[in-house]
Amino acid sequence: MSWYKKIYKIRNRIRKSQYFRGCSKRLDLGDEFMNEYFENLNETIKAYFKVLSDEIPDFLYDYINTKPMQRIGKIGCGCGTDYTKIFNNKFFYSNLDHSIGVALIIWNFTKDKKQTIAGLFHDISTPVFKHCIDFMNVDHETQESTEELTTYMIKNSKEIMKLLKRDNIKVDEVNDYHIYPIADNDTPKLSADRLEYTFTNGLYFKEVWNVKKIKEIYSNIEIQKNEEGIQELGFKDKNIAEEFINGASQLWPLWVSNEDKLAMQFLADTVKKMSENNLLTKKDLYTLSENEVINKIENCTDEKISNCFKTFRNSTKIYESDEPVLNKYCVSITAKRRYIVPLVSIDNCYTRINNISDFAKERIDNYLKFKSKKYAYLDFDF
Repeated sequence: MSWYKKIYKIRNRIRKSQYFRGCSKRLDLGDEFMNEYFENLNETIKAYFKVLSDEIPDFLYDYINTKPMQRIGKIGCGCGTDYTKIFNNKFFYSNLDHSIGVALIIWNFTKDKKQTIAGLFHDISTPVFKHCIDFMNVDHETQESTEELTTYMIKNSKEIMKLLKRDNIKVDEVNDYHIYPIADNDTPKLSADRLEYTFTNGLYFKEVWNVKKIKEIYSNIEIQKNEEGIQELGFKDKNIAEEFINGASQLWPLWVSNEDKLAMQFLADTVKKMSENNLLTKKDLYTLSENEVINKIENCTDEKISNCFKTFRNSTKIYESDEPVLNKYCVSITAKRRYIVPLVSIDNCYTRINNISDFAKERIDNYLKFKSKKYAYLDFDF
């Protein structure tokens, strides 16, 4: 075994053992191996990451440490819900957290480096306030407009390109995680991305389970073959699949609630007004942190923008109506419906949970019928 391979094995073993014991420091073997990100992680997320994978592969640290990936650590997965009292998020969960979670799920099930890196990169082009910018781009229902810069972000990072060259990986093998069905697939199938944000929304957005319950559910998942003969994550046991549906179905209506849609649209409109008044540039959305953009908004020279934004931040509720309300910030939006109908193994075959469970079918059908009032508004004119 070469000296480099010996050091590589030792480094990996030290990293894994120290990180998963929750130690605050790791041994520096000469390069920039110290990663403040993991040291400062929320304890709940540390425990959650341990569930997703019993190891963090060594190559993943190098990609996580690049500037484009560290940038999204300052962007919340809550799409702006962290910044208003309308919501009560338990803790800040970043796009870097989410991307690492997705990568760990992929690695756990596939042990495939390319798929894992593609999963890690899938949100690399996320701007501040995440899908709020899709709302600004009038992409409410697919929420994919912000993915357009993924290839650009990868190719224009010398750090990432150097790592890809080292690992003999081509850009087009990692710049589109849609090509890997375990990483991503069409709603309502189960993929690493959809599983990850469902798990974590149930930890920080609305508490529907804890890490212990996630571990029980996660350990029941395996790679299966769906109706199209394509690999997909699915459950071994019907009862566990029902537990997953029980928790997830409490989250689905929240993601299309008037509270959520109004908050995202208001942030989209705020960013748009700031841009139109030359107070914020498109570049700012991809180079500044969310806190830096908020500071620009709250201290901008347009008092109407800053005052309305401060009112939004201090609002504790929204108002709903079946008719448009004049002289208020009033919107009506159709948003993307996110939900999951997972596969389950039964009698040596795989079928959708709603085909064999009345409980799951009722929960899924009720969500698909869910409607909120047509209009939502805040008590100010914007």
